[in-house]
Amino acid sequence: MTDLSHAPDDCAATYPQVIERPWSTPLLDCLSAEDRRLFQQFGQGSSQAVPYSHIHRAFERWVAATPCAVAAEHLGETITYGELDRQANRLAALLVRHGVRPGDNVGLFVRRGIPMVAGLLAALKAGAAYVPQDVGIAPEALLRQVIDTAGTRVILTLSDVSDRIPATGGQVCVPIDTVMGRALGGPDRFEAEGVVDPDGGCYVLFTSGTTGRPNGVTVTHRNVCNILLTEPGDLGMRPGLRVGQILNIGFDMAAWEILGALSHGATLVIRGKDIAETVENVDVVIATATILASVDPGRCRVRVAAVAGEPCPRALADRWAGVGTFYNACGPTETTIVNTMQRHDRAAIRLTIGRPTPNNTVYVLDENRRPCAIGETGEMWAGGDCVSAGYLRDPELTSERYAPDPFLGGRRMMFRTRDLGRWTPDGELEHLGRTDDQVKIRGFRVELDSVSAVLESMPGCTRAVTLKLDDRTLVSFVAPAHLDQEAARRAVADALPYYCVPAVVHPMVTLPMTSRGKIDKDALLRMAVAEVAS
Repeated sequence: MTDLSHAPDDCAATYPQVIERPWSTPLLDCLSAEDRRLFQQFGQGSSQAVPYSHIHRAFERWVAATPCAVAAEHLGETITYGELDRQANRLAALLVRHGVRPGDNVGLFVRRGIPMVAGLLAALKAGAAYVPQDVGIAPEALLRQVIDTAGTRVILTLSDVSDRIPATGGQVCVPIDTVMGRALGGPDRFEAEGVVDPDGGCYVLFTSGTTGRPNGVTVTHRNVCNILLTEPGDLGMRPGLRVGQILNIGFDMAAWEILGALSHGATLVIRGKDIAETVENVDVVIATATILASVDPGRCRVRVAAVAGEPCPRALADRWAGVGTFYNACGPTETTIVNTMQRHDRAAIRLTIGRPTPNNTVYVLDENRRPCAIGETGEMWAGGDCVSAGYLRDPELTSERYAPDPFLGGRRMMFRTRDLGRWTPDGELEHLGRTDDQVKIRGFRVELDSVSAVLESMPGCTRAVTLKLDDRTLVSFVAPAHLDQEAARRAVADALPYYCVPAVVHPMVTLPMTSRGKIDKDALLRMAVAEVAS
């Protein structure tokens, strides 16, 4: 639950309450009076006060209130809120001595563990945005790209991996574990020099992008506080609950785990190699559908589960909603983790991605950016406090994907998600795939996710993905391995036009995952191409 009672100096008064003002734009004139009313009613998230304008201030509130509570644990090692704060303060002071100032970007090139958390907080305390990469996974070329694009002069890392960080010109590497291992000294409290702007960077995430190179997205404190410190994005996190940290630090949903837990006084449980072991022993889990499908909810104590990052099968949502609260959420990195959420009910007619999160808006627009009538399919644009600051050093891509928001007006911006959707009659959003997942097969337009959804509705099917092999051929992969290939093809043929039927359905024990826990479509496509060539 959101606690407003301990935020007199850093409170929601700095936040414009954008949701309560009516939309007034000639664009709405293309709709009927009823659709105009529903377009505004459905598209507006609730207006909620946000108790802090900087996410590390929410952490510090729990340092003062519960200094002896366990903040994080990893492989039997624990650290309290008080000790984590002291270590982060020491590191922040060291960053400042190395020239870090508010508005800078600090690299966080680490492996999963408690030092990772201390380094993240230190960067925020110094007024900088942290730029995370899992140094055990990220190739050198990517690290070099991240360093250059983010302009990082100081990199927080670990003593045993510092040799993996490419030298690009005068960067200072600070081994977090070495600093933490020294005899305790330095400031118990730390304040950054200068003013840390709520609209300044909190973190910089690098997405895979569509340009052939990674795109650095600057996400602000205002963005992060808005989703993590309001309901339902706070996921009911509170002292005494254990929150899993299972995702790659370079994936924006890891910020939901880490900053979500620490800003609500919970214990962050950082996994080792076994994801299932961690999920079975936490109260709150945030994951992709692919990761959650690999875990038996009957073996878990999970009270709240949330998925995002890729489409969720209805059967998976039903299974987890049977043991606790389950949220199906959606939103790209550019709209700050997620900007729509649905608390799923197994009795619901359909699984949706819900409604806009607080202080945010969603618009379903046609190809000319005009509002679609309720029930019509269009592209989802996101507005409100979720909209991030844009792409680092790429004004052309920023102007392509971000645009002035004609509905909220002022200097507000909206973001083109490239997700297709439509409003249901009761005001929830159905996710209908990605614009880049719409392909032409034999001259017909096919939405790949719609084929996968039919396959996932088959009894026993836990995951499915469909890919375009060539202009005439679709190929699908399903899990688990015992599924009948021809029965799967018949299921698609019974539900969709003939050109949607995959030429081959490949049953697999499990589908391969990327380092971010999503289905690895590139690996599957390589497998399909290799089979055709053999």
